[in-house]
Amino acid sequence: MSVFKVPEKPHLSLFQKIKWITHPVELLETYAQEYGDIFSLPIGVGSKTQVLISNPHGIQQIFTADAKYLDSGEVAGVKPPFLGQQSLIALSGERHKRQRKLLTPPFHGERMLAYGQLIEKIAEEVTSKWTINKPFLVRSSMQGITFQVILKAVFGLENGPRYEQLSRLLSTRLEGTKSIFRAILLLFPVLQKDLGPLSPWGRLVENERQIDKLIYAEIEERRQKPDPSRTDILSLMMASRDEAGESMTNVELRDELITLLIAGHETTATSLSWALYWIHHEPKVYKQLLEELDSLDDKADVNTILRLPYLDAVYKETLRICPVTMFAFPRMVKSPLQVLDYQFEPGTILSPCIYLTHHREDLYPESKKFKPERFLERQFSPYEYLPFGGGNRRCIGMAFAQFEMKLILAKVLSRWQLALIDNQPVQPVRRGLLLSPPDSLRMVATGRRQEKQPTLNTRSSLG
Repeated sequence: MSVFKVPEKPHLSLFQKIKWITHPVELLETYAQEYGDIFSLPIGVGSKTQVLISNPHGIQQIFTADAKYLDSGEVAGVKPPFLGQQSLIALSGERHKRQRKLLTPPFHGERMLAYGQLIEKIAEEVTSKWTINKPFLVRSSMQGITFQVILKAVFGLENGPRYEQLSRLLSTRLEGTKSIFRAILLLFPVLQKDLGPLSPWGRLVENERQIDKLIYAEIEERRQKPDPSRTDILSLMMASRDEAGESMTNVELRDELITLLIAGHETTATSLSWALYWIHHEPKVYKQLLEELDSLDDKADVNTILRLPYLDAVYKETLRICPVTMFAFPRMVKSPLQVLDYQFEPGTILSPCIYLTHHREDLYPESKKFKPERFLERQFSPYEYLPFGGGNRRCIGMAFAQFEMKLILAKVLSRWQLALIDNQPVQPVRRGLLLSPPDSLRMVATGRRQEKQPTLNTRSSLG
């Protein structure tokens, strides 16, 4: 078999760099059209060159490769600021394997059922502030829901001084991620210098110090007064033990909590915003989904909601057409490896491109159209549909995100009649490292619906 050299764009002009920051999707689509489904671009952190792959067979080879060939985490250039060196995202090798095992129990299907009533309650509290015929910002509302879910279901915090302080500090941190300037800071480590509280990076560092102080205080308090009846994810993480009987250290717990906050709150709020936009942008989708939700009887449990076929298809199509992250976690080649017809030497960074894969016309005809029926007509492989990445780097919170998103959508759509203020097409914009609808996207509640109250049977299996 012949081995070819990967098409390479060795340098980006200043204009192209600006476009990568402001309109990344356009740049990706331009080069995919020019070079095909595998090419290299200097778009990694610090402008490090990565080989982008959107060919499902190539992605399968990457996701299933033996650990001796590929590694991820910090060795592959994943150095997310503020998550910490003990974050699952940054770890590699045996340390990553151990941490992943420790984090698996809290996200087990049966465990998650306990959060169903909490999620619905929070969704109801946040949306109850909507006023009939008064426009609201979609992403802000969804962020209000997912933020509380993180603080109460993951951190296990109740209303009180520590909850209020941490809520204020984390809101400040998360609000800043939407700016283009913040994206520049995250993409270019050379700018990450603490020059005091008046400098952009200095303010972020101080914010981190204050957040850490509260998190460590909460962890220490839990250690001093253990309560085996608690079911929040922090408590479950603290109770988890590895094969040697060791638990996570305070630093590991802190880093994983911040990772769950960033990865779970921002991404879910973004996906919910996209879902509400597309559902109301496409009248036929809205009508069919509403008919399915209205078919539920009063005894429908969480399991029934999660298994609704059209709700599942809408959820999947939302994450296909608008994946919040453009890439799966990059892998660094450790030993010579052939992917497709290309030979890669050690040190090469390979990045499966979620966005380009999800918009392949051979997989998803009319890929720019929102068509949930795709997922009713066929089943896609994990190398064709990969909104949560794949292999040993697939997002560990995938099941929780699906659980949360479906419950919130069912709750909101069953209770409210909503409409878009402007039904013009919406294009994704960069929000830090994510792809999001514009913060200005607005909807309006035009009335209330007669909501059914399904029974949340916590003994049901998620399957």
